[in-house]
Amino acid sequence: MRTDDERGFILHRYPYGETSVLLEAFTYDFGRVGLVGRGVRRGGRAFAGAQLRPFQPLLLSWSGRGGDLSTLVRAEAPEAAISLGGNAVWCGFYVNELLLRLLHRHDPHADLYVAYDEVLRSLAVSGCQESALRIFEKRLLAALGYGLTLAREAHTGEPVRADLTYRYVRDEGVVRAGPDTPGRTVGGATLMALAREDFRDATALREAKGLLGDALAPLLGDRPLYTRGLFRTMQAARKPPRE
Repeated sequence: MRTDDERGFILHRYPYGETSVLLEAFTYDFGRVGLVGRGVRRGGRAFAGAQLRPFQPLLLSWSGRGGDLSTLVRAEAPEAAISLGGNAVWCGFYVNELLLRLLHRHDPHADLYVAYDEVLRSLAVSGCQESALRIFEKRLLAALGYGLTLAREAHTGEPVRADLTYRYVRDEGVVRAGPDTPGRTVGGATLMALAREDFRDATALREAKGLLGDALAPLLGDRPLYTRGLFRTMQAARKPPRE
């Protein structure tokens, strides 16, 4: 079976033998796929100028029998790589790691592919913008079947109000905050901002980060995200020493 000119991005690459690489790619029609690029590091016409690296839009062709790994036949770059600089690079790798950890191979997510392309281009324009990451996390949860219900209170069905305080209870949704209610406290204004994907308010952005982190945590499990830890280490190293 052969697939030709499939839109995709490389999420990660690993050396394989002396001249080849193992690739994890995210594609429009097939979702996450594993590819063996034989002879890629030696060069050749089939991969000339393709730049098999993260953040480069590609047209990928491969052959295989539908197993975990297929053989990369050809790769072309229809446009320049999406240029991420400074902290935006680490934000891009964070998004890649989320996809590697949470997506199963051969599970198509066309809408998520569009969201991924959008977040990379947003990071390229605005740097590591927190709002772009929060919007992607929200869309990722929805694509995985764990979308947050934000518009109505779970127990009564009443619309969320900006002036009230709520808690988001896992497997239930938004409930009015009470003294014994479990879950993270979040303002109604934050829930409405997250539903609109509009984070001009700093408080809404901060609360949404915590809420989305809580929602992702059980899916990610106990193993910490490598990119998150590395970014924190780098930020700490940049701080001037205390006198």
